[in-house]
Amino acid sequence: MAEGCMIALRYGMVFFNLLFWLGGCGILGVGVWLAVTQGNFATLSSSLPSLSAANLLIAVGTIIMVIGCLGCVGAVKESRPLLLTFFILLLLIFFLEILSITLFFVYQDEIDGYAQRDLKKGLKLFGTEGNVGLTNAWMIVQTDFRCCGVNNHTDWFEVYNVSRVPDSCCLEYSDNCGLDNPGTWWTAVSPVSGLKGCYSIIWCIMLQYVKTQYVMIH
Repeated sequence: MAEGCMIALRYGMVFFNLLFWLGGCGILGVGVWLAVTQGNFATLSSSLPSLSAANLLIAVGTIIMVIGCLGCVGAVKESRPLLLTFFILLLLIFFLEILSITLFFVYQDEIDGYAQRDLKKGLKLFGTEGNVGLTNAWMIVQTDFRCCGVNNHTDWFEVYNVSRVPDSCCLEYSDNCGLDNPGTWWTAVSPVSGLKGCYSIIWCIMLQYVKTQYVMIH
């Protein structure tokens, strides 16, 4: 009876870690595809240009693949060192997540201020040579979330030195709509989020994610 339970547990671990590994392969594949086809398409930060969706997915996918491989091989070969390494890595990730969430809530105001300054700094690189990823990211965010600028549309006035916004800030996209017709710009509260400015939307999504992780852990 005990032997049968051990065999069932062994195959259960192999199956679980195989799924874990396949999931890592999928995430890594999406990250590589984004890196090849879209460049740094989701880079909003000017001071952390490597912090793109592609790079994050590649890093996360690689870590998941390594952990899944250790668990799967360890279960198949019944290797105690590999299984021990597997559980230690899982425990380490768990504690790092708790630490990250705790630091986020402790330094929330400092993070908030730094993020706003960094995003406004990044606006000045919009449309410039060598910053295709940042430009595409702002266009996608403003179009999808129906928002304009970091805090509001006037953030773009400091970038262009005139009363102008990117075309992605327009209610209905058309060439040069951000230059000629202020009445078509997103200047009010976004109908998608109920918030004003793209930063408020991004911050709200991130805060909701962190709170969800906190609830899951506790």
